Amino acid sequence: MMTFFKKFIPLIFFCLYFTSLAQAEKVFLVKVDGAITPVTANFVLYALKYAEDQKGKALIVELDTPGGLVDSTRDIVKNFLQSEIPVIVYVSPQGARAASAGVFILLASHLAAMAPSTHVGAAHPVELSGKADPKMLEKVANDLSAWAKNLAETRGRNPDFAELAVKKSKSITEKEALSMGVIEIIAQNVEDLLQKAEGRKVKVKEREIILKLKSAPLEVIQEDFKTRFLKVLANPNLVYFLLMLGLLGLYFELSHPGAIFPGVFGAICLILAFLGLSIIPMNYAGLALILLSGLLFFLETQITSHGLLTLGAIISLLLGSLILFGHNPPSLRVNQPFLITVVLTSAALFGGITYLAIKTLRKEPVSGKEGLLGKTGRAITEITPSGGKVFVEGEIWQAYSDVNISKDTKIEVIEKRGFTLYVKPLP
Repeated sequence: MMTFFKKFIPLIFFCLYFTSLAQAEKVFLVKVDGAITPVTANFVLYALKYAEDQKGKALIVELDTPGGLVDSTRDIVKNFLQSEIPVIVYVSPQGARAASAGVFILLASHLAAMAPSTHVGAAHPVELSGKADPKMLEKVANDLSAWAKNLAETRGRNPDFAELAVKKSKSITEKEALSMGVIEIIAQNVEDLLQKAEGRKVKVKEREIILKLKSAPLEVIQEDFKTRFLKVLANPNLVYFLLMLGLLGLYFELSHPGAIFPGVFGAICLILAFLGLSIIPMNYAGLALILLSGLLFFLETQITSHGLLTLGAIISLLLGSLILFGHNPPSLRVNQPFLITVVLTSAALFGGITYLAIKTLRKEPVSGKEGLLGKTGRAITEITPSGGKVFVEGEIWQAYSDVNISKDTKIEVIEKRGFTLYVKPLP
């Protein structure tokens, strides 16, 4: 038996070696589509770490972005520069772009490639940081320009384009990028990219690596549910809509206690909105104004202001909505037509609920303590100063009277004290 196993030991070791070798020769692919946010950055960094742990031959980042946040871009770029494996940024598919933040990500790659009918550029700091002050804008532009030039020089690419992309918002096609030395490859698809990258030399840290990717198996790193969920919540239009729904739901519950569903639904929407706001940079003054508008609408139901509180609430809602994401890049702001539509609709709904609440509060009571006063009924037992029972408005109540009232005598409710009625006999 031992002899039998000894014969197979070399074969087992060979299989283990072949399996590890096949695993080491993988090329990993991750797709980045949309604005560069903390969620996107975390996913890209996870993919890079996973590819490094698996000893992959390279990581391909298929990029299509309108831009994004500076801090998230810096996180990606820093990890690309410190990567243990080659990082290939591929602007794809056709019609894609590497705008704004995408320029820095492309420049930081070990090998840059673009698909036909794509473009790169327009990295002006207005799109990256949203600063409007001229002096601050100049400082940010100089800082980002130096950063872009440094990345281009580090990777042996055209530093002049890097500077123009930041300071002049220059944008170029894939053919111009190739001729100007901004990228190294134009590829039709990923398979074509692997073919054209074969044999090229790239510098990974202090090591020079010759790429051998042509026959390497390709593994796509898929987004997990958490990443997909947070990416959906990173949409400013959705976050703003959830915020409005949450406020409306809670306001309806406070104005009409006991409905339950609007309150629960509104609370869930608000929690999701706040989760989205923790991902997307926002102006806290804008959020405070929006919350203030809800408070003013509610106070309108409690205080007679002849519409002044409602007017203040609408103005507060509009101003808060405009500045909530006002300092963000265009891709991380609420679409203006959508914003105006939601503001007008929300103001109309808030106003309608306020009107119904005021109308309800001003109606003559038909139930409760006030609703029973003056109502007539019948004594179903003898009523004495010690107590008895009466039938009023379809309900049986405990009751008492200063005089004895015999059974089946008609009575009138004079006062309600807790759950006991004070009654007197009718003539």
